[in-house]
Amino acid sequence: MSFEDRLHKAIERGKRRSEAKRSEAEAQALSEEEFKRLHSSYRLQISEHIEKCIRQLPNYFPGFRLETLYGERGWGMACSRDDLRVDSNRRRANDFSRLEMTVRPASALHVLELAAKGTIRNKEVFNRNYFETLQDVDLEKFLELVDVWVVEYAESYAAKIS
Repeated sequence: MSFEDRLHKAIERGKRRSEAKRSEAEAQALSEEEFKRLHSSYRLQISEHIEKCIRQLPNYFPGFRLETLYGERGWGMACSRDDLRVDSNRRRANDFSRLEMTVRPASALHVLELAAKGTIRNKEVFNRNYFETLQDVDLEKFLELVDVWVVEYAESYAAKIS
């Protein structure tokens, strides 16, 4: 094989390698878009369920204010209230209670994350996170966790205010 033949074959291999890298990069970009689309779809369904569940708390505990959450911290909802407590010595104290639940924004880790934080009378009663990789998401599990965490908060709140 002559030098020119080897040179020609080397150039062809280089072109094929470059094309393979380019097509791999395109496939990776498509999969990144697919991950974003998938995360968005799950986020919408779960955040709507969060809103539906948390909106019911003020029906049972008047005084809670609702707040829609979106942005860097995630998408979801919170409800909170401030209470004034006066003890027998006429000292005043403010009690703050809040339940916040969000679906965290998409990340390079390709996970779907649900976060919840509950505070009753200035004391944090729980701070939870649950996540699954986007390929393995069990949507029913996330929806069930929203239900369980809201019910648990309501039970704890009812026990503390009685």
